Amino acid sequence: MWQYIAKRVLLFLPTLFIITLISFGVSRLAPGDPAAAKVGQGAEGGMSERSSINEKTIELIRQQWHLDKPIWQQYVIWTGGILGFQMAPCFQDGQTDLQKASFTGVPDFGMSFMDNRPVFDKMLERVPITLTMNILAIILAYVIAVPLGVYSATHPGSSLDRLSTFVLFALYSLPVFWVGTLAVTFLANPEFISWFPSGGLQTPGAAGWSVGQQVADYAWHLVLPMVVYVYADFAFISRQMRSSMLEVIRMDYVRTARAKGLDNRTVVFKHALRNALIPLITILAAVLPRLIGGSVIVETIFSIPGMGELSYKALIGRDYPMIMAVFTISATLTLLGMLVSDILYSVVDPRISFGRKSS
Repeated sequence: MWQYIAKRVLLFLPTLFIITLISFGVSRLAPGDPAAAKVGQGAEGGMSERSSINEKTIELIRQQWHLDKPIWQQYVIWTGGILGFQMAPCFQDGQTDLQKASFTGVPDFGMSFMDNRPVFDKMLERVPITLTMNILAIILAYVIAVPLGVYSATHPGSSLDRLSTFVLFALYSLPVFWVGTLAVTFLANPEFISWFPSGGLQTPGAAGWSVGQQVADYAWHLVLPMVVYVYADFAFISRQMRSSMLEVIRMDYVRTARAKGLDNRTVVFKHALRNALIPLITILAAVLPRLIGGSVIVETIFSIPGMGELSYKALIGRDYPMIMAVFTISATLTLLGMLVSDILYSVVDPRISFGRKSS
């Protein structure tokens, strides 16, 4: 197994290189000039009045952000920063000497085009919020969906099975943006029912409250976003668990276990459940990138300052360093999730081997 893990880790580098190369090129294909947009936001007069000043300012900003260089040089500079190399510009002619790169050993995702702050610092402010929401969503989805899927599979055709099948299919068919909008309109609106806050994570003035009150206020603000966040995953995981469990309990070794006189609980939870979890491991591998990427729709609707909202604003503002940082981290977590899922396969089912089959 360790040899297999080593091979997969070695494959990370070329795979990640190709992903970042494509992502870097695609991000540069977006229409518009971030430097011109930056100047346009700060200009008070018309372009005809300040054309010469604006042109000089745009050129300086482009030099500062390395946008005046060929795209391959921009990629080299960006990759060097990720690997811990700092490309110091020569301020005499506004050019960057790639041969005078200093090794700092600290990965640098660059400076945000929007506010000239380090990208990594901005991400550190948002990641805890997104991470908390996603971990809670995963726990809630699996804790509720897996037992419900097992019960539906072991009691096919029962009233609860038919009811849960109808409800879960209905939930899965509802788009997230529509459910989120309805939740804010009808459950966080004084004109209808104002049970929950309409957005944010904290009530204004809550900083002076006690710790218990602040925690309760934080949880109160998270109720609606978490419901909107979880319902689709909950429905999907439950249906996957039911179908996988139905397939497993019909296998010969399960019938053999029943023929030996084992009680139903032992057969289901000791023999069948372990093999039925394999599809759920595949689903779990796809969850890792979302731990950092977050949900753009949920965080935008509920005004939650997480990574999803930050990514959306970066795309709108053509903030290339922030976009590339999110792409790179998401790609790394995707590759890591695939490796973790492969390892968990052998833990759940010892018959799965990483080595070559013996002839």
